[in-house]
Amino acid sequence: MISTLLSQLHGPDGDPGPRLAYGADYNPEQWPREVWEEDVRLMREAGVNLVSVGIFSWARIQPAQDEWDFGWLDEIMGLLHAGGIGVDLATATASPPPWLTTVHPEILPVTASGETVWPGARQHWRPTSPVFRAHALRLVRAMAERYADHPALVAWHVSNELGCHNIYDYSDDAARAFRGWLRVRYTTLDALNHAWGTAFWSQRYSDWAQILPPRLAASHPNPTQQLDFKRFSSDALKEYLRTEREVLREITPGVPVTTNFMVMGGTKGMNYPDWAGEIDFVSNDHYVRPGPQDRDELSFSANLTSGISGGRPWFLMEHSTSAVNWQPVNVPKQPGELARDALLHVAHGADAVCFFQWRQSAAGAEKYHSAMVPHAGSDSEVFRAVTNLGQTLRALSQVAGAEREPARVGIVFDWDSWWASEQDSHPTSRLDYHQEALDWYSALLALGVRADVITATTGLDRYDLLIAPVLHVIPAPLAKELTRYVESGGHLVTTYFSGVVDENDHIWLGGHPGALRELLGIRIEEFGPLRDGDAVELDGAGTGTLWTDRITVTDPAVEVLAQYRTGMYAGRPAVTRRAVGQGSAAYVSTRLGAGGLAGLLPELLATAGVESELPVSARGRVEQAVRRDADSRYLFLVNRTDEPVPLPGLTGDILTGPADAEGVLVLAPREVAVLRQPAP
Repeated sequence: MISTLLSQLHGPDGDPGPRLAYGADYNPEQWPREVWEEDVRLMREAGVNLVSVGIFSWARIQPAQDEWDFGWLDEIMGLLHAGGIGVDLATATASPPPWLTTVHPEILPVTASGETVWPGARQHWRPTSPVFRAHALRLVRAMAERYADHPALVAWHVSNELGCHNIYDYSDDAARAFRGWLRVRYTTLDALNHAWGTAFWSQRYSDWAQILPPRLAASHPNPTQQLDFKRFSSDALKEYLRTEREVLREITPGVPVTTNFMVMGGTKGMNYPDWAGEIDFVSNDHYVRPGPQDRDELSFSANLTSGISGGRPWFLMEHSTSAVNWQPVNVPKQPGELARDALLHVAHGADAVCFFQWRQSAAGAEKYHSAMVPHAGSDSEVFRAVTNLGQTLRALSQVAGAEREPARVGIVFDWDSWWASEQDSHPTSRLDYHQEALDWYSALLALGVRADVITATTGLDRYDLLIAPVLHVIPAPLAKELTRYVESGGHLVTTYFSGVVDENDHIWLGGHPGALRELLGIRIEEFGPLRDGDAVELDGAGTGTLWTDRITVTDPAVEVLAQYRTGMYAGRPAVTRRAVGQGSAAYVSTRLGAGGLAGLLPELLATAGVESELPVSARGRVEQAVRRDADSRYLFLVNRTDEPVPLPGLTGDILTGPADAEGVLVLAPREVAVLRQPAP
């Protein structure tokens, strides 16, 4: 479906697709009518060919329960089509209008402590509310019927960032829906009581009506109840997504449907791999968060989005041209970062580059959030950078539709493990699942080694080296699959707090790491988490923080790669590897951080026969990503530094990026170059 969408888009001079999509959220209702034609003119100047319209327009489209106003939307749809700009039309259900919450306050979410989430911001609705759903689907149907045959319509945009502010609702509606979800999952109360371990603290249920969401309690709520409520909450929003999608498919079966995920930073409430099959193509929003690994996190999230999409092209639906408005300090981007951030997403599979938003708001909570047209107007550095990016994307149009070329290293990212490993009453509350995975990714970037960020359901055999950090939840079938992978010649690396529990958050008994104990050839009787500020030294492998393990080697085939030199486990193994036929299984028992992992990884990579594809002088300074179609291989080279980087020995047609007098490609600071090579 994504290729069909792209084929409908045109450049500013009317040249046909397929091409990369370029645009933004467009909110014409925020502006007087005389601005609209100027907007379309500037869009054409910038190379924009796709905008999302109507995202927060419910109150404008439906001013009262039985009153509709489509005139303004008809007009803007016509103007955009006349300008050669396609519309990703939102269903406008993201935020209910004041009249609806006044008449039906029972649609408002409720927090774990029983507080009502009142109107005044956005997403103030319960995913399980039948009243909200009835009104929202009435709007969706009206939108679909009105614009089904409109020539500007190229895609449907369901709601907006589902779950951003309302993923967890503890209302009575949610309680009823949770009980229904549990009946389907467990069938009987006996099965639920076993899964939840309700023999503990006298929690055994004798009637389904007794079960509640994990509301504010006197102490730690039941951990499996918490985990199941996370699963349920993701499923409840997924089910809501389906209901909108089904209305759209009924009325407009040929128009692709998407919704914008938020694969970034700590956004973990929505199980996006589980959602991906519900839409015609994956879309994502990403905003850079300040910190030493900010661009590594951008790359990681784009890479993970590609993994969620199964390696197929996807859409970057929102990111920022410069500063955002919601961080403690909102720093603008440096010259070159606007293009680098955008093209890094393209490198990892994005066939669309879109921003929030087209024109920077003059009022409202996001008036200080940057846009393609800033407060300063088109005579600005930001708009010139926007226009230059449009020209670059046009030059890269042949990349559209190319899929990501798999790397030889895969990093497993698992939502159940993310949810469960960070719950309360654990050995430490300091564990950060996302950060540990990002550290491994950053270490590989520092070594110039490509890696894919994948889900646990991805085919594992395509990877020579599989890294599964904090793979805490391992059901028996996954343990069997990981064992088969290693026995078949694969090389597995996992870490502390992995393999500890099953899908019900029950401990695998007999010693840790439970489900992986036999495969790794080690046994851990007791965890040794570290206090804030404490650290341990490893011989030849840096400094560990956060966690240590009291490891006993149980198989003579296990090689100790590093020992603890200090701490309560001094002299004991810290990093181990067990040879299994042509494969191996390694265990890292402490947090080494990106720097320490970069020192450890060369030995693990060598065991799998993996090397960097970059020139030695560029390793650590340049990130490489590859997309490929039937005829060509597109090599994206991203300068991670603020210094120029020469790339000797690389050949191919240079689609972007200048060469020096000797023909050597030289990346300017923060620049991205793309080479086209023949497909192997």
